[in-house]
Amino acid sequence: MSNQLYVLVLYYSRSGTTAALARELAHGVEREGNIEARIRTVPPVSPDCEPSAPAVPAEGAIYATRDDLRHCSGLLLGSPTRFGNMAAPLKYFLDTTSDLWLEGCLIDKPAGVFCASNSLHGGQESTLLNMMVPLLHHGMLISGIPYSEAGLNQTHSGGTPYGATHWSGHKASGLSDSETELCHAQGQRLARLALQLDNR
Repeated sequence: MSNQLYVLVLYYSRSGTTAALARELAHGVEREGNIEARIRTVPPVSPDCEPSAPAVPAEGAIYATRDDLRHCSGLLLGSPTRFGNMAAPLKYFLDTTSDLWLEGCLIDKPAGVFCASNSLHGGQESTLLNMMVPLLHHGMLISGIPYSEAGLNQTHSGGTPYGATHWSGHKASGLSDSETELCHAQGQRLARLALQLDNR
């Protein structure tokens, strides 16, 4: 295992907008310096809740392992909204981490959350709050976006104090300038906390 410190940017994305948030959060992490962003995704699951994809994705980020989570110095967790909750594939992955919970691997490590939705009132905040619950059970330290970030008061699309978000408005659209700015701010803040809290 490398001694390089990293923030794990772990997400599930169906249409690509959550993946776009993940990439911008990773840029924010690496702005801090002396820490890398490790971008990982999770495979889709079938209706009987078993992984339903090949072991290696055809494109994009590779699939996360529990060791990616075990050895991270911080975590950014992202999902599209699903009825005000995280998507099943991400929940399925988290449900396999009982061994890490028993070992206390994630205690006192910083974590943040992010999400995307099609509708303006599509459950972004409840999704972010629900995503925090398993991280609290793991003993992680939840970090959001403070209102000292001007983008929180200027955004007309996504962005919350609970974490970065994207609102697509039922159309294919890239991240707004405010959404991108807030991703960078959250990523950099999480990286800074990870460096401050690391006890290696």
